[in-house]
Amino acid sequence: MTANHFQIRDPIHGVIFISHNERAVIDSAPFQRLRHIKQVGFADFAFPCATHSRYSHSLGAMFLASRIFDRVIASDQMATCDRNRMRQTVRLAALLHDIGHPPLSHTTEMMLPTTSSWKSQASGNVRATHEDFTLRILLDSPLTKIIEDSFSELEISASTVASLLCGSHDDDFFRSGGKDFSPILRQIISSEIDADRMDYLLRDSFFCGVNYGNFDLDWLIENLVGIEFKDNLFLGLKARAIFAFEDFLLSRYHMFLSVYFHHTPVIMEKMLRRFFEECPQAFTLPADINEYLSLNDLDLWQALRKSDNPWAQRIVQRRPYVMLDEQVLSSANVVDGQKLHHDMIEALHKANIDVMTSQSKSVLSNYVGKIKSPLFVEDLQKRAVLLEEYSQLFVRYQIPAEIYRIFVDGKDKEKAERIIHEMG
Repeated sequence: MTANHFQIRDPIHGVIFISHNERAVIDSAPFQRLRHIKQVGFADFAFPCATHSRYSHSLGAMFLASRIFDRVIASDQMATCDRNRMRQTVRLAALLHDIGHPPLSHTTEMMLPTTSSWKSQASGNVRATHEDFTLRILLDSPLTKIIEDSFSELEISASTVASLLCGSHDDDFFRSGGKDFSPILRQIISSEIDADRMDYLLRDSFFCGVNYGNFDLDWLIENLVGIEFKDNLFLGLKARAIFAFEDFLLSRYHMFLSVYFHHTPVIMEKMLRRFFEECPQAFTLPADINEYLSLNDLDLWQALRKSDNPWAQRIVQRRPYVMLDEQVLSSANVVDGQKLHHDMIEALHKANIDVMTSQSKSVLSNYVGKIKSPLFVEDLQKRAVLLEEYSQLFVRYQIPAEIYRIFVDGKDKEKAERIIHEMG
């Protein structure tokens, strides 16, 4: 690397190189804010080392997006100038894909303001998502000018980066040699085999101290290919790596069941919701983008510590409700399990026991059947087959596993257990 590149040491990927212009983006206040946004919310209440941030994940996603781009876009597929600007745009999109997350990431997304959705272009009375705020930060914040000043030589604007994240077209920016490369570039950022998932599974698994998120990263990337279909280029996978891909899918599935839906962070989030319901003015997420960018996890924890609300104090003192019952339901037992779940809740209510409940779904895939963004498998005869037609794993996991839980105050647990036991 030249003197214009800097090195970042990462425990997952080793050395990550960044350019002088990329450093300007990384050093910006909106991106530095991600240092203080935990990647997995309350997960560290169950996995003590899971205190890593959206900052490190974003750097890792950028690194993997570059690897995937270099693997699936051959150097002779487009002019050098086109390749340079597209590769840089992909790196920026991956780097900034999570910049709109609120404090504790997904945990406080329920508190985002009701506003017009920039992502879906819906207007009025729509709960904003972190993706909406990502686009707003890209297009209407101090970061906008930093991007456009730093990458003007490549004609990259904040809107071209945003277009990869929201799926809209940006004129002919992603076309070269008569082909549209925007589908495959978007799939590098968001798809069944994207850089985001690859990084967070490995990173979250590492910091949580579990093995569920591990998969064969090198083999998977080595076997990614570009598939041309109707003058568009889409992401594909060589057939010899289908088992590595299915292992990757199952890694995500098991991480949801074992880590992301672990009962401790789930109940902490439930208690946080009650705090927000009882003290709606104690902590708010503003619609104004500059005010929003001033808030991070530290501000939320300060609000919790200052509050005398019992739910806030329970969170600060780590005194969650305890889990009374847990049922992992599949298609074979979902009806009976749901009935039992509701019967137990009713019995506990009749005994004047305060109850918190949760329902979580572990979905294998969010992209199957979305023809606008198809993924392909390249078989041994070089034929392209839709991924869902090639992999039988999708058929076996069409119905997600559902986790139903009941939580009660620790002082009520013994009484609640007797009631459940008497139900047979």
